[in-house]
Amino acid sequence: MSQKGEPMYRGYPLSELVKMNMDSLIELLPTRRRRTLKRGLPQRQKKLLMNLRAARKQVKKGKDVVVKTHCRDMVILPEMVDLTIAVHNGKDFQRVKIIPQMIGHVLGEFSPTSRVVKHGNPGIGATKSSAYVPLK
Repeated sequence: MSQKGEPMYRGYPLSELVKMNMDSLIELLPTRRRRTLKRGLPQRQKKLLMNLRAARKQVKKGKDVVVKTHCRDMVILPEMVDLTIAVHNGKDFQRVKIIPQMIGHVLGEFSPTSRVVKHGNPGIGATKSSAYVPLK
């Protein structure tokens, strides 16, 4: 059965989710993710999954592995937990450490594509009135 303190998803411990076959797992996911996975994985997502499985073997040997991907629409599966994935946000790769609470979400949710714009003080020549802004 499950150990005390082990992460759960929809009433199933993580150890059972990892052993579960894909059809049983799909039935536990929310509707949009379930529909996406029932249609089958595209080639780029299959390639990512193979790279993640290879990375899992490297992690077991004690190496620190980061898998880079542009595949922002990949659904996070239980076998990805505890891996680090670098997700492209349009400019650079942001590292995402997969935790059990992320199961059922997509990778793109954890790598925002836009930043909050914070405007500072106007510089010299920005407007006509900025000519009268005293310099520090």
